[in-house]
This record gives sequence, structure tokens and C-alpha cells, in this order.
Amino acid sequence: MSDRYSTPRDRPWLIRTYSGHTSAEASNKLYRTNLAKGQTGLSIAFDLPTQTGYDSDHPLARGEVGKVGVPISHIDDMDALLDGLPLDQMNTSMTINATAAWLMALYVALAERRGIASETLRGTTQNDIIKEYLSRGTYIFPPGPSLRLIVDTVAFSVECMPKWNPINVCSYHLQEVGATPVQEMAFALGTAQAVLDAVRDCGQVAPARMAQVAGRVSFFVNAGIRFVEECCKLRAMSELWDQLTRERYGVEEPKLRRFRYGVQVNSLGLTEQQPENNVQRIVLEMLAVVLSKNARARAVQLPAWNEALGLPRPWDQQWALRIQQVMIHETDLLEYGDLLDGSPVVQAKVDQLIAGTREEQRRIEQQGGMVAALESGYIKRELVRSHTERLRAIERGDLKVVGVNCYAATEPSPLTECGDASILKVDPAAERQQVERLRAHRERRNAQQVKTALAALGDAARGGANVMPASVQCAKAAVTTGEWADVLRGIFGEYRPTSGIDIVTQDEGDAETVESLRHLVRETSEALGRPLKLLIGKPGLDGHSSGAEQIAVKARDIGCEVVYEGIRLSPEQIATAAQEEGVHVVGLSVLSGSHLELVSDVMDRLAAAGLGAVPVLVGGIIPSEDAAALREKGVAGVYTPKDSDLNTIMQEMVSAVRRGHDMPPARG
Repeated sequence: MSDRYSTPRDRPWLIRTYSGHTSAEASNKLYRTNLAKGQTGLSIAFDLPTQTGYDSDHPLARGEVGKVGVPISHIDDMDALLDGLPLDQMNTSMTINATAAWLMALYVALAERRGIASETLRGTTQNDIIKEYLSRGTYIFPPGPSLRLIVDTVAFSVECMPKWNPINVCSYHLQEVGATPVQEMAFALGTAQAVLDAVRDCGQVAPARMAQVAGRVSFFVNAGIRFVEECCKLRAMSELWDQLTRERYGVEEPKLRRFRYGVQVNSLGLTEQQPENNVQRIVLEMLAVVLSKNARARAVQLPAWNEALGLPRPWDQQWALRIQQVMIHETDLLEYGDLLDGSPVVQAKVDQLIAGTREEQRRIEQQGGMVAALESGYIKRELVRSHTERLRAIERGDLKVVGVNCYAATEPSPLTECGDASILKVDPAAERQQVERLRAHRERRNAQQVKTALAALGDAARGGANVMPASVQCAKAAVTTGEWADVLRGIFGEYRPTSGIDIVTQDEGDAETVESLRHLVRETSEALGRPLKLLIGKPGLDGHSSGAEQIAVKARDIGCEVVYEGIRLSPEQIATAAQEEGVHVVGLSVLSGSHLELVSDVMDRLAAAGLGAVPVLVGGIIPSEDAAALREKGVAGVYTPKDSDLNTIMQEMVSAVRRGHDMPPARG
């Protein structure tokens, strides 16, 4: 049945599931299963060593292999990952940034091995390194060389992979660390502008091809729970992108100015408390990006209901897949034109968001553009500030989160009654097996071919040539991920951005509780004879630092001295810093699932340094069985996403210090 408002049924968006774990073989099995269930595009998650340019047997990779994605160390791993999948028919999205040029080279080399021309390949490399400095932390090189690598992949794809999206500007992770809609739009558009300017000025792409370059830029956005605002945000971004590409880059064809984006809905708002509530959150957030036909997502991937608890099982991913399929096949959403066109309420909100975004863009331009604003620390500080304000609003009760700070009474959930069996755990033997495969790979390859390919890569990087052809040759020569990255580390160096915790905030949340905590810290510091000092460390390769940053900001606000040197520290570095700084308590943040190995290593090193009595607190996505094991090891406190009250964490931290120094309970 149709009526005068109906239109021809719209083509559905690509259905993706962000996945990968344990090994290439295990992930391949998962992909085949999901595709058989109706998934229409791959979205590959790589493990942290792969993302940060380390081989699986590197010391920093210990405990991280296969935990939050699939380990890919060389072309044979990529071959196993995509075994039996037709690359010339697939649309493959790869969440990879610092090593994007390398993974793209592996994909091209694998296609050639299978007799498939690179011109036929379709998919996306995320390749947005700027947001890595601000959120996920999987950066390697300084901003300048990182931007150069992005430019090289863009220029290569223009000539050799015309159907490929060489960059997927990713504002998703900005919202995950607290960005407001205005900040998300301004920072993402600023990143896209920085990349397009660099491509325009690099000399590798003819001016006449810039319209094609702009047309291949895609975005990956976040959709939060504020349904109307998120609908309007995507309409606003569409309008702003159309204007930017038309006015700054002279793109005349409307199709090439289209705002093309994929989405994963918000994970920041998923709760460990009453996790069944996450299902309705996910559905509403998805609806925000598919309701408006003229600003509809081109691809959607949904988190599972239990991702605040741990790694989802295949059944959980199936549930997320079925949510999309019900929306596509059972509702009439795709039978109508844009339902929001002509709404004065929607247009007013769109105009407001555009005005706010342009104001933020002016501030960025005044600093010299996105890269300069990143290097000055401005963007990171603003994100930390926004996230702090959000948490303080939850603390006061101004921002309601069902099951967290309101309606917390609950019946036992049948979804979680099986305990840690409700999530997927990676077999600890998987890391050893991956390392064994890697070492066997090194033994059977031609060492001279490897040496020659790496030398050519170094020459290209030093000489300013495009690194992609040399990277493809490295892939064919069986070079490993760590070897490729090490050559570029030796030429470009490594980078550590600002932490962003040096903000001044007047937003104290629960002011009475905060003042009580300040009194407790003053009293404890007087008894210690010097200010209470906290070391916050992030061991391993996990770069999700927003939780650690918020602990640092809160601890400093209540009067503690805070030692925080950012992400990607070895257990040895943390133990050494604790000894040199003379800290009273150590807080460790691990969200990659590697908490058992890394925390145990840190504690053993603290004990060896004579600091075994210093209380250690641990935060992360930690299953209950693992939390019990950590406490058995001697950890003084374990905190997971359900522990959202930072005031309580602070009080327990100070109490642990007092117990360790045989102090009486605090007065008041």
C-alpha cells in the first residue's frame, strides 16, 4: 500500500558489526558467521599492538595480543583473516590509524596475490590520527609526519584505489571523551579541512582531482541519547560539509559534496548497572541517524548490550545485528521522504548548532588551524573540561542516567545471572600461539628481500616520496608490522601529546561532599607530613585515557598532588616513577582486558622496589572473577564502569592510604 507521501523505497544502509579478537582464524570464522546472518559489510577491529605498530612478541605487547581486536603482523595474517572472502565484492572498513598506510598496503598486496586489481577494492581506512592524540591514544609519530602519511594514502588511492575511502574522519571517539555536539562537529570538520589542505598543497594530486579527493572523504560519527539534538547534528554537519567543499575546494558536483558517514552509536552512555537498559539506548541512538533521509547514515554498526561488562559473545553481536534488520525490514522507515524537512523546531536547532560550530571553528583558525590547536593543548583541555562538566552534572543529579543516579532499585537480571559467562573471554593461550606463528613466519621468509624492502621504505620516508608503493612491496616481502613501524619511528620519531588535566573548573558537583573530601585530604596530609601524592599509570598499550584524566582532575581538585604522565607506560616505568616520586598510592587504568597480566607485573615490581605496602587501586572493564583475583593479589580497590561516583572513589583512596599508615579513621 502507498499514499501520496510515499516515495520509492530507499536502499538500506550497510550493516556492519565491529569485531575481531583472538586470532586471524577466529576472526575469520566470526566474519563468516555474521555475513551468513545478514551483515552486509565488514568492520575490522585490530588489536592494540597492531594499531600502535608493534609485533605480537614485543615486550609492550605482553597481555594485549588479540584482546580488543585481531592481531595482524604480516600478509599471511591478513590472508587468514580474509580467507574465503571475495575482496573484489566486499566493502571492508578497517579501524586503523597510525598504521593505516601499512594495513592498507597489506590489503592491496593480498588482493594482488589473489589476482584482484586494486582499482576494484571498496572500503575504508579510518586513518584519522588527529583524534587519536585526543581520545583513543593509538598514535605513534608527531602530527606533521602523521599528516604526511595520511596525504600519501590519499594520493595513492586517487591513482590506484578510486573506490576506496582513504580517510574516515572520526568524531565518534571525540564524543566518547566528552565532546559536545558543537565540539564534535567543529573538531571533525577542522580535521577534514587540515587533511584536504595538506593534499591540495602536497604536489601529488592535480588540482583537477581535488573534487574526487573531497568526494572520497567519509566520516564516522557518534550518536548519543539526546535524540532530537543528534538528528539535528547530522543535518547541520551535512550543510556545513556541503558549504566547505563548495567554497574552499571548488567542488561543483553535488554528489561529491555529499556528507557520507557511518556511525556507531554511543558507548559512553552504556551502563554496567541494569545493562538491559542499554538495548533501548542503542535503538533510540540508531534511530537518530537513520530517521532523516537527507542526512541518513551510509553504514551503521551497533555495540552490544553488554559492552560495559566485557567483550560481547556472538549471540550478543547477533542481537545488535537483528536490531538493524528489524528497523530495515519490518518498519516503513525507508518508504518515505525526509520526515524532518520543514519542521521549524528542527531547523531552529540546526541553525543553533551551525552557529556554535562556526564560532568554535573561528577559535581554531585563530590558533592556526586544527594541528596547531592540537599541539598547543587547547583541544585536549576543552575535551577534558567538557567531560568533567558532564560527570559533575551526573554527580549533582542534574543529568539523569537511569539505573545510575535515579531508579537504581532493580530486580536481578536474567541476562547476567550466569556471571562472567555473559561475556566472551579470550583464551590466554592465543597470545603464545600468535607469537609462535610470527616467529615461524620470520624463519621461512627471504631475509634479503625483507632488508631490501625496508631500505626502500626508509629511502621513501626520508626523501619525501610517497611511502605507499614501498609499503606494498614490504607487504609482499613478508615484512612485519613492527618492522615497518620501526623504520618510520627511526625517521619520524615518536610523540607524547599533552594530558589536558591542567584545567581550572569551577564546577564542583556536590559541593558539600567535595569540601568534606578536601578536609579529609588536608587532615591526612598533615599526618603524613607532606601532601598526599597519587600516581596514575596506564600500563600497556590501552590509550583510552578519559577515565584516568577525570580521576586526576578530581584528585587534584580535592587537594592531592597528582603524578600523571599519560598513556602507554611499561610496568617498570610505573614502578620507577612511584619510587622516585615518593607516592602514597598508585592508581592503574586498564581498559583493554589485560588487567591481570599488567597489574600483577606492576605490583611485583613495586614489591621489588620496597613499595609493597603502597596501596594499588585498579580501574577498567574488569569481570567479577578477575576483580576477585586482583584483590587476592593484594589490590586495595577495583573499579569498573558501574563505579561512576568519583567522590566515593576518592574517599576510598584516601582511606586506603590511612589504613596503610595505621592512622585512625578520619574525623568528620
